[in-house]
Amino acid sequence: MHIYIHIPFCKQACYYCDFHFSTSLSQKEAVVEAICQEIRLQKSYLKNTHISTIYFGGGTPSILDETSLETIFSTLHQTFTILPDAEITLEANPDDISVAKLAIFKKFGINRLSIGIQSFHEPHLKQMNRAHNAKEAETCVKLAQDAGIDNITIDLIYAIPAPDHQILYSDLAKVEALNLQHVSAYCLTIEPQTVFGKWTKQGKMPNIDDDFSAQQFSILVENLQRMGYEQYEISNFARNQHYSKHNTSYWKQEEYLGIGPSAHSFNGVSRQYNIANNTKYVQQIGTGLIPATLEILTKEDQINEYLLTGLRTIWGCKIEYLDSILGSSFLDLQKSYLQPILRAGHLEIIEHTLKLTEAGKLFADRIASDLFVEE
Repeated sequence: MHIYIHIPFCKQACYYCDFHFSTSLSQKEAVVEAICQEIRLQKSYLKNTHISTIYFGGGTPSILDETSLETIFSTLHQTFTILPDAEITLEANPDDISVAKLAIFKKFGINRLSIGIQSFHEPHLKQMNRAHNAKEAETCVKLAQDAGIDNITIDLIYAIPAPDHQILYSDLAKVEALNLQHVSAYCLTIEPQTVFGKWTKQGKMPNIDDDFSAQQFSILVENLQRMGYEQYEISNFARNQHYSKHNTSYWKQEEYLGIGPSAHSFNGVSRQYNIANNTKYVQQIGTGLIPATLEILTKEDQINEYLLTGLRTIWGCKIEYLDSILGSSFLDLQKSYLQPILRAGHLEIIEHTLKLTEAGKLFADRIASDLFVEE
């Protein structure tokens, strides 16, 4: 069983981000208390109380102080059984990482850091309105390594408009020098409600060029593989099987409980998502109600979600599992859609499993949607 906790606070707004967060910390204590209350209210959501992964996402979880972390972890331990070898991940911004803060993280059993570096290139960091600078992007990783936290992943963003690929090559050289276990790399997307979205609409920023993005993706994959990283999911690369156990649980359709404003939960047959409003979240939790919208998943929903996530991974989609949900043969049902994709060399069937080829990874979402089952 898995738990995700959304911490909806940031020091400042990154210009590309459309996640739920607030830059005002006035409600921090109230939200932390509401999160603890929701943990207690949601105790029976999962099939059992033995937890193998906990993931603090956001927002910026590293903004939490020792008192807030103590409150949350105390509630978690009172409510669930956290397994001795549990993976406990906290997303952190480079500017929040210090020797003192790292000691606090270790005190509570946090054994994996996901550091939002995004780029080592100063002009790009300023363009994205990141709170850290290029020097902090490097030193924060070394501080964490020196503190004995060796399970570290960093986030990178590629396809940021540039005249050539030299900035990406430079970022990848920094990655190689830092000797990391894991890298998550995401293509810049322009979301309408973000600053970048508004700039694009106003003509102040160019649209993301598809050819440039594809070239950057190829450079990224080729160089990370040369460094010994395995692309186990389209955006995720690990050395020596240091996969994100928590994120892998999503891709494999395992059950998880989401806590906090905007958090999602999944128990195999339904999905629920909390209100993305801090004030309303605190108010409703205070009345003993979980402010969530429930969605009962049809068999078609379950198949389509599995296709969308599973095809992105090295594990692919098990045909037997698809058949078990469908109640009949998935390959027979989708034969007319499957054959062209197989002939194009974008998909293959290996040991009764659907897997994308290297060429197919560029079209992952489109291939999945082509195979979606309609109600």
